[in-house]
Amino acid sequence: MPPFSPLVIFINLDPNVATIGGFTLTWHGVFSAIGVIAGVVVGVRAAAEGGAEEDGAYTLALWSVAGGIVGARLFHVIDNWSYYARNPGQIVLINEGGIAIWGAIVGGVLTGFLYGLVTRQKVAALADGGGLGLILGQAIGRIGDVINGEHHGVFFNAPWAVVYTNPNTLGEVGIPVHLAVGYELIWDLLVFGLLLLLKRRWVGLGVMFWLYVFLYSVGRFWISFYRVDTIVAFGLRQAQIASVVGIVASCLMLAKMLLIDRLRPRAELTAVADEDGGEDEALEVAPSP
Repeated sequence: MPPFSPLVIFINLDPNVATIGGFTLTWHGVFSAIGVIAGVVVGVRAAAEGGAEEDGAYTLALWSVAGGIVGARLFHVIDNWSYYARNPGQIVLINEGGIAIWGAIVGGVLTGFLYGLVTRQKVAALADGGGLGLILGQAIGRIGDVINGEHHGVFFNAPWAVVYTNPNTLGEVGIPVHLAVGYELIWDLLVFGLLLLLKRRWVGLGVMFWLYVFLYSVGRFWISFYRVDTIVAFGLRQAQIASVVGIVASCLMLAKMLLIDRLRPRAELTAVADEDGGEDEALEVAPSP
């Protein structure tokens, strides 16, 4: 291996905080918990500002967190099935790391959506708050991944590469790699900042959630090229395939909300004017902007 590039970043942090009996507390677990709490608080507050009931939003958030944990672990196990098939006892040891963000998003969103429908809450307002809370929670959770060396980056000998040196790290020890989870941490914070700016102006219920899905999907698709993940199909990783689905779905929904739904009142106005034979009559029945 050639000498390390100048300014390469060395990380010598033990991913384990403490071991009590047979339970190991990791920084991944600590920051995941902090991310969940922060995401729920911010998401519920945003949902309440959008017209949702705060108590109902907290209850929905708890269900979404549970669904997200199950989905996150399920996606991770599927993506690494060759390992877990040989070590089935490791499947339930989520405290030691090993979750898939897309699994958390899919599991949490589906659970929250179903709960919102059953309880007849304002799903769009809850979704907007959920998007804001999700991206913040994801960013905070990535701090633990950076410390753990989890989700290995590909070899990269450049000034902004990182080298993990702690023997307990979950990454490759002594090899310069892309800090892919660090890239995602920065991207998540940028998306969170943009959504905060949009939150201060009315963009329509549901728009902020689908914008979150679009922006996160684009970033994750690109960043996944710098991670050592299993190729699933078409030369793409599991997360990239999920990102493609997210990009397509969000583009369709944003087009509907921002173009079709907003042009519909104008089309209805024109139809009324044609039917009544004059614009003045149509203006009388047209809703004020």
